[in-house]
This record gives sequence, structure tokens and C-alpha cells, in this order.
Amino acid sequence: MEDIVKKTIEFVKQKLENAEAGHDWFHIERVYKTAVNINKIEKGDDLVIALAALLHDIADPKFNNGDEEIGPAISEQFLLSVFVDKETIAHVKSIIQNMSFKNSFDGAGFTSKEMQIVQDADRLDAIGAIGIARAFTYGGFKNRVLYDPAIRPEQHITKESYKNTSAPTINHFYEKLLLLKDMMNTEAGKSIALERHHFMIQYLDHFYKEWEGN
Repeated sequence: MEDIVKKTIEFVKQKLENAEAGHDWFHIERVYKTAVNINKIEKGDDLVIALAALLHDIADPKFNNGDEEIGPAISEQFLLSVFVDKETIAHVKSIIQNMSFKNSFDGAGFTSKEMQIVQDADRLDAIGAIGIARAFTYGGFKNRVLYDPAIRPEQHITKESYKNTSAPTINHFYEKLLLLKDMMNTEAGKSIALERHHFMIQYLDHFYKEWEGN
């Protein structure tokens, strides 16, 4: 396992060398470390969790014309090249295909203890201090305004609506980030999310005060 994980880390670092800062190797590393820590409590399959965490954003659809099949395909080809068994590969692919926030609009699909752990780790990196930084990094990458009081947040009810939004970055807090606390799967994830959620609330309070010149 140690050799496979090492090779996977090297592969992901190389593939994401020029990635957008919110979805780069350091994002992967944080998700991987968090997933490993959560798994110390949850006792899932170590290899599946490590590989899914490391490969989950190998080809994020946001940066690949919305294509959701590229990431799982690249992951499968790589895992076959390092002789991972087919059952593990299938499990890792299913996690990558189903764990994203946007796929929650499709209703209940594939799940497993391992997916819940990696999903929590990924969602935790979307909230709190780093989550705020990532939100504004991506907003800048897409040339979105910080905030426009005339544009109200939407309550997206479809995957396509969420994917196609071009709303100000502050709206993203209400359309996703503040929702994640109640979407955690594991007790460890829920505990960490609560603290990070409160930090975002405090941040927004300061943001609006400063917006008004206070």
C-alpha cells in the first residue's frame, strides 16, 4: 500500500502542477490528510480512502468543459498501471463519480463508508478560513464580482442550475458553503464543520459591516 500511495502522490503532483490554486496539489494534500485522520476513528478501507482522496480532483469537470468522465477514466488508467486490484479501482471510481456537492442534487446514489469519509474531508476543505480563501480564489479565476446587493442568492434545486451559476462569490456562501455543515456524514466531520461554519458566519458579519464603510 505504501508504495502505491507514494506513486499516486507523485502522479497527482505532476498532473496538477499548473492547476488553479483552489484545486491544486495542496487542496488534495489537505483532503488526503483530513480523510486519513477521520478514518482513524471510522476504520474504513485505508487504501480506498487514500486513493480516492488523492485522485478525486485529478480532472475536475469545472476545468474540463463539464466532462465528468475524464477524472474517473484517468484514475482507472493510472491505478491499473500500478497494479491495483479491479475491485479497489471500481470502488475508487464510484467515489470520484459521486462525491461532489453538485451530484447531491441527483438524490441518493452510490455510497460507502469510504466515500462518506472522503466526502467529508473534501467538504471540510470548502469551509472555514481555507474555504473562504478558495471561494475567492475561484471567483477571481472566473472574474466574478465579490458581492452585489442587487443579486440575491439562489436556492438551487437542480444540478444544472448550480453548475451554470455566475453569481457573486458572496452568494456562494449561501448557495453551498453554509449548507455543508448539515451535510456531513461522520461524527468527526460534523464536529470540525461546526467550528468552521461559525468562522464563516463571523466573516460574513465583518464583510457586510465593512461593505457599508463601518
